[in-house]
Parts: sequence; C-alpha cells; structure tokens
Amino acid sequence: MDKSRLKTLFLLHIMLMIYSMSGICSKLASGEAFLSFRFCFYYAIIILLLGFYAIGWQQIIKRLPLTTAFANKAVTVIWGIIWGTVFFHEKVTVGKVIGAILVIVGVIIYANADGKVEDE
Repeated sequence: MDKSRLKTLFLLHIMLMIYSMSGICSKLASGEAFLSFRFCFYYAIIILLLGFYAIGWQQIIKRLPLTTAFANKAVTVIWGIIWGTVFFHEKVTVGKVIGAILVIVGVIIYANADGKVEDE
C-alpha cells in the first residue's frame, strides 16, 4: 500500500470518528427539554460536525473507491462502543467485543481483497 493511500485511509478514519461524535450530541440532546438552550446547542454541534464530515467525505471519495470508503464506514460501530463507555459509562459486553472484532475483520478482509483486485 502506498503512502498516499495510507494517509487517505487514516484521514477517512478521522472523519468517521468525527461523524460518530454526532451520536454523542444526539444522545445528550435527547435528555434535554425540547427547544431548550442546551437542546439547541447540542443540535448546533451536530450540524457543525456533520457539515465538517460531509466536506471531508467528499474529499475522501475523490481519492478512494467508493466501495472502500463505505466498507470502512462500519468502523463507526467501534467508535460507538468507545464513546458509550467514555461518555455514558455503558458496559462493554462480550457480545459488543465480538461484534467489534467481526467488524474489524470484515474491513480488513475487504481491504485486502480490494488490493488484490487492483494488482491483477
């Protein structure tokens, strides 16, 4: 894998982490009174995060095949587990760990298959 592709994949995963942060704000907003200041504040952050993500996503798909970018999007499941643990003190269960491992293995298998197709 060349350096520029590795850099693009790294940036993709940073963008996916930012995308997953909108879920934190969504959960925080759900605990607030509708249209209260905090509710609106959390939704403003969601809009900013998703706007930043949308611009970054467009830049990523210029440089990667769309199928590769979408396959990596599954990694947001792992970020959801991390954010749930860090911000909401949710338990990490064996089922969640197994699911996260399956997601990672699937992305790795797809990434390796994608590289083999390009080499042929």
